[in-house]
Amino acid sequence: QVELVESGGGWVQPGGSLRLSCAASGRTLSSGTMGWFRQAPGKEREFVSVVRWSGGNSATHYADSVKGRFAISRDKDKKTVYLQMNTLKPENEANYYCALDDTKLIVSKLWDEEKYDCWGQGTQVTVTY
Repeated sequence: QVELVESGGGWVQPGGSLRLSCAASGRTLSSGTMGWFRQAPGKEREFVSVVRWSGGNSATHYADSVKGRFAISRDKDKKTVYLQMNTLKPENEANYYCALDDTKLIVSKLWDEEKYDCWGQGTQVTVTY
């Protein structure tokens, strides 16, 4: 049973930066899809960014709203995925959830949260003055 532990959330002023981390327990996956969704109050959970990998190949994917400001990376030895969030905006405020599937999902399914087998508890990101 894989467990995901998120960290790095907190408060930041608009324009600031935060880095989220998500560490996975259990065996190292030779392939998979891992990344972030978020849910703001009163809204549905939405896709933010993931990294897919298989063997030595990997690819990153972003929601249009965060392209150019957020960067996802993976440390395979630490079984950890990071989300560097820059130029944060008030509309980025949400509870950020880490998600993992032990397969390399096809691109058209990345946004479907039902495709992910494992979820973290979430880490709150607050963007305000």
